[in-house]
Amino acid sequence: MPEEFTEQELHNLAMNVVGKELEKEGFEFMTVNSKLKKDPQFVCLKNKKLHFVIVRAISYPNNPATYDVTYMEIVKQHALNFKARTYYAGVGIANANDYSKAVIKGDKYIINFNGITEI
Repeated sequence: MPEEFTEQELHNLAMNVVGKELEKEGFEFMTVNSKLKKDPQFVCLKNKKLHFVIVRAISYPNNPATYDVTYMEIVKQHALNFKARTYYAGVGIANANDYSKAVIKGDKYIINFNGITEI
């Protein structure tokens, strides 16, 4: 019987995608939190400035670029207390064989990630 990825496993996939991008862009990781519903996922330094990055795994057909504006404003206000900049990173994940089906372990999947967005 095919086993679907759990919500936490999809989140971990998204974390890996974003982590690699942040590394490539020269961010230095201060803390990494991969627990679901625990924000921010990444607290980084770049150019001596603090950055908070919120990561979300988004299932098809939802748009990974769309985020909860109200919630992100709350996170941004929290970040400002630390003089930090706030970013959103939505990672779309879909079953490569059939977008309407769940992502199955062992099957191919597609990642839709267009970088981090400053809030």
